[in-house]
Formats: sequence, structure tokens, C-alpha cells
Amino acid sequence: MKIVGIAGMSPDQLRFEVQRGAKLVYYQYCISLLVITLRRSSDVYFIPAGENPVSKGLPWILLSLVAGWWGIPWGPIFTIQSLITNFRGGKDVTASLSQLMPAAAAPAMAAKA
Repeated sequence: MKIVGIAGMSPDQLRFEVQRGAKLVYYQYCISLLVITLRRSSDVYFIPAGENPVSKGLPWILLSLVAGWWGIPWGPIFTIQSLITNFRGGKDVTASLSQLMPAAAAPAMAAKA
């Protein structure tokens, strides 16, 4: 899984930022082609503490607004659902991804003591 915005960041730095209030979120978008409507999720984005998550979701909001409405009947329904999710700051997956992060260096330090 790709996390946008953490290039060069160690797992310990990422954990520290999450403890400070950073979030990991993904955005939804919708693309329709008359009878086919696709609702998909973006990559996961790292949102530092204090940054507005809606600003990172603007490309996905615009994509849904332009390409999402055209499918009948699901185009308008999925587009509205995607816009609501994105205007709320995306889907926060920080808690579930934090559980998957490797253990901190604390156990290694405890072994040295």
C-alpha cells in the first residue's frame, strides 16, 4: 500500500507524527460511463497535524464532479457519497494502519538495559 507524503520518513518518525495528531486518510472518487459507474479509493495520504485534509482531497473532489454524474442510476448516488466523504476530510484509516506499523525501537532498547 502506498502512503503519499511520507517519503524519507522512518517508522519511528511516522509514529511520532501520528501521536502529535497527524492522520492517514484516503479519498473516494467516482467515474461514470452511462451504464457503468466505478467508485474507487485513492492512495493513502499523510496529513500532518494542523493541516486541512480537504485541501489534499481537491483533485478527487474535482474528478468526481466532472466524471461521476453520468452513470444511471448509480452515478449521482456514488458521486454524492464520494463528495460527502471527501468534504469531511476523507476516510481516516490512522488507527487501522497504526496497528500494522512495526514495533518501535522500545523493545530493542529494553533488551539493552
